[in-house]
Amino acid sequence: MKEVYKIPLAKLTEDFHFEILVRPECFEEVQVITPEVNRPGLTLAGFHEVFEPDRIQLIGKAECRYLQSLDPATLRLRLESFVDAGPVAILYTTGLEPHEPLLERAREKKIPVLRTAAKTSHIMAALISTLNTYLAPRITRHGGLVEVYGEGLLLLGDSGVGKSETAIELVKRGHRLIADDAVEIKRVSDRTLVGSAPEIIRHYVELRGIGIVDVRRLFGMGAVKETERVDLVIQLENWVEGKVYDRLGMEEEKINILGIEIPCITVPVRPGRNLAIILEIAAMNNRQKRMGYNTAAEFNKKLMRQMGIEE
Repeated sequence: MKEVYKIPLAKLTEDFHFEILVRPECFEEVQVITPEVNRPGLTLAGFHEVFEPDRIQLIGKAECRYLQSLDPATLRLRLESFVDAGPVAILYTTGLEPHEPLLERAREKKIPVLRTAAKTSHIMAALISTLNTYLAPRITRHGGLVEVYGEGLLLLGDSGVGKSETAIELVKRGHRLIADDAVEIKRVSDRTLVGSAPEIIRHYVELRGIGIVDVRRLFGMGAVKETERVDLVIQLENWVEGKVYDRLGMEEEKINILGIEIPCITVPVRPGRNLAIILEIAAMNNRQKRMGYNTAAEFNKKLMRQMGIEE
């Protein structure tokens, strides 16, 4: 069964500083479960067959201009029918004056009515973006997440392979820690994954032999970050003698997380290897690839030309 994520309407009201015009007794219990919002033009015109009550309903200048064209009896009927459809909340935008018949019916039916001074298109975009983040599908992975040269590196591997030690070394070199031990990954769009740390372990790292350390207090606020996009997955594994590891970088490995393909590289771990420097190079190389330059592909072209082989 698919898990349904929720966000309290009160939280959105606080975040966006909405004015509360109708506050029912159950206001603190109202939950928003969809990232989609709606402008109810068709509903106000009397068409209710595809109405989605789970969506926040926005009433802007266009809706108000249409309602002004109706006679008082029709206006009251349309507004009452709209409220009777049971929307999770109604939001007046652009500081518009609410319609008294709607407010009366909303008080009766216990439907929250809010108002904002923001323009309709602006608040719609902001709401959708915020709701997509709060309500995004998510999983928790055992690993670490660090930001290196603007790239989000998700460190995966067996327990004890050195993920936390590598993360601390990267922090010492000026990079930032997002999560250690457990990473909450959200799919915020069809192309983007964002990772963060669970609240209880945020900014903490466990180092065997030392214990729990607070990275923010040891290295300062500049050493930590709340969230970061997942750009590259680093699979750390103990060096296996005889195993063939990619030496040219021609192989494009991907790992599927929440339906999104993320570049992945496997880095063998053994004493003497400086993992922090290796991951810095991996981050810069991945950034170059995203900007259109693939070092391995360019080297291969030069090699082919040197050997007189046409592509």
